[in-house]
Amino acid sequence: MRLATWNVNSLRARLDRVLAWLAVAEVDVLAMQETKVADSGFPAMAFLDAGYEVVHHGLDQWNGVAIASRIGLADPLTSFDGMPVWNDRSEARALGVTCDGVRVWSLYVPNGRSLDDPHYAYKLDWLGALAAAGRAWLTETPSAQIVLTGDFNIAPTDDDVWDPEFFADKTHTSGPERAAFAEIVDAGFADLVRPHAPGPGVFTYWDYQQLRFPRKEGMRIDFALGSPALATRVVDARIEREQRKGKAPSDHAPVVVDLGAPIA
Repeated sequence: MRLATWNVNSLRARLDRVLAWLAVAEVDVLAMQETKVADSGFPAMAFLDAGYEVVHHGLDQWNGVAIASRIGLADPLTSFDGMPVWNDRSEARALGVTCDGVRVWSLYVPNGRSLDDPHYAYKLDWLGALAAAGRAWLTETPSAQIVLTGDFNIAPTDDDVWDPEFFADKTHTSGPERAAFAEIVDAGFADLVRPHAPGPGVFTYWDYQQLRFPRKEGMRIDFALGSPALATRVVDARIEREQRKGKAPSDHAPVVVDLGAPIA
């Protein structure tokens, strides 16, 4: 099974790119974030024509998550236990489905905005609830095959940013955010990509401004975190950096994980 996650940064603007990549990438399941479209405007037929079933969760022109699968999908959920809301309103930031025995979550973690913004506290609460939910899933079923994919809006180590000093006193690299990310890992979800893409300078996101991409000034904030049973199946993983190039790219690159057969 080949899994991928991609913050597409507006599916209406990137649909042709996403479909073109799917046509050559042999991806079985694609989790998408920041689709920026309500369910009523989601281009489901384009994915069906490409051979993918698709589920989308979008409430308006903000946020939005989707999962496309050519190996089936079942039991969709648009939240996890304890997931907080923003300003008394739910946001389209989580979508979970089961694809050929793997529970796949497409997650768009709140940005946080700044360290003194209420959105930062919301972000930490959101991550804490995700860690608690993940721990409960694995306590109930230790053999569960689960992958938490998406844009986590956190660079968990200094190797995951182009310049740690630049990010001092900013979101994405603060101590509480990194601790919240570590809590998810400690709950039993391993980084599936880092063992196959080691070292500094391996990024998934480059801002459109200041020529960040050609200057190689990026961040690694998009992840696939797998449960113990799923992690044993990983045979390869990579970041499709080339997809950040060309006409009208997303500011994120796809992250791909290849899984072998389940271990008996």
